[in-house]
Amino acid sequence: MGLQERIKKIQEFEDNLEVKKVEATRKRNKQINKIKRKIHLNLIKKLSDEVFKRNISDTELKLKVTKEVQGLFSSDDTPLNTIERNQIIEDLINDVVGYGPVTEFLNDKEITEIMVNNPNKIYIEKFGKIYPTNKAFLDEAHLLRIIDKIVSGIGRRIDESVPYVDARLPDGSRVNVIIHPLAINGPIMTIRKFSAEPFTIEDLIEFGTTTKQAATFLEACVKGRINIISSGGTGTGKTTTLNVLSAFVPNDERIVTIDDAAELQLNQDHVLRLESRPPNIENEGEVTIRDLVRNSLRMRPARIIVGEVRGGEALDMLQAMNTGHDGSLSTVHSNSPRDVLSRLETMVLMAGIDLPIRAIREQISSAVDLIVHMNRLKDGNRRFVKITEVQGKEGDIITLQD
Repeated sequence: MGLQERIKKIQEFEDNLEVKKVEATRKRNKQINKIKRKIHLNLIKKLSDEVFKRNISDTELKLKVTKEVQGLFSSDDTPLNTIERNQIIEDLINDVVGYGPVTEFLNDKEITEIMVNNPNKIYIEKFGKIYPTNKAFLDEAHLLRIIDKIVSGIGRRIDESVPYVDARLPDGSRVNVIIHPLAINGPIMTIRKFSAEPFTIEDLIEFGTTTKQAATFLEACVKGRINIISSGGTGTGKTTTLNVLSAFVPNDERIVTIDDAAELQLNQDHVLRLESRPPNIENEGEVTIRDLVRNSLRMRPARIIVGEVRGGEALDMLQAMNTGHDGSLSTVHSNSPRDVLSRLETMVLMAGIDLPIRAIREQISSAVDLIVHMNRLKDGNRRFVKITEVQGKEGDIITLQD
């Protein structure tokens, strides 16, 4: 999608959205939700085996839900028009087969983030901007059921003893959930979506994120086995950039990817994907990013790609870059390329090994070759704002060159 087409689509979306009508729509939704809640409970009673055991296909389940709901409409004096009845049927199908009111947003390829602030307020990010929606969960219990459906799907749990969790959907979307008692006004769920087809460097050029010259340079750097850090703030596109850069790695190289929630989408043949694991309810069984980085060194990797370095694993990652794993890639949250170096110093100290700052800076300056810094502009677009070379040390200072 070119820049002009993107601007046109944003305008069309905002014209159709009519944000001023959202609050009025929510009031009508509350009336409909009372009816939907009653039908929902009856539906669960009638279809409990199919809903919970899932012993029939999605298509059969959709037909059963439609038939049962239409029967419930017939047996009840329901003050709804045809459009509202059809909407209730669609919503209930989404509850059973999908993820409730957020299902349609998950299916919209142009939406990149879904933010559930509480059962009654859902926001989306589309074209780099945040918009309110007129969708809502029936109540807190409804939202918690959908949350449980998501986290249980990957063998995790969430309750008052474990009130926050990171999870992912089958399509790779990253989910963060936090509930009572930490979330004061009700459960909060944030879903970061990723494109089913990973973006390519051509896409980033078309979006205006980078230039052809910069793209050619970065491709040469990856193929030349330069160690690269993608940096930026939250939502600036660091993981997307990491995916794009990773696509330049030759197909015959053995790559190990490591992440909290497996987000990296590499299409090479020789890719090994590792994912960290949180502790269980007994506070046992945790496998950290650092554990996986250490283990990956025994897997004969040509390159190691870490989705995000945020703790003591920074030391192991730097050592890997310095000991024959050239061309490794990672991301770091930071405000500038210079800030990347400061953050890496802090994270190395988190490893619990008493190293002098001078030695840490030696490790960083010899390991990291290039920093690609991302920024998110006021119009919502992302840009490569700096491509910075780490030149080495002069005294105790690491020198950089844009």
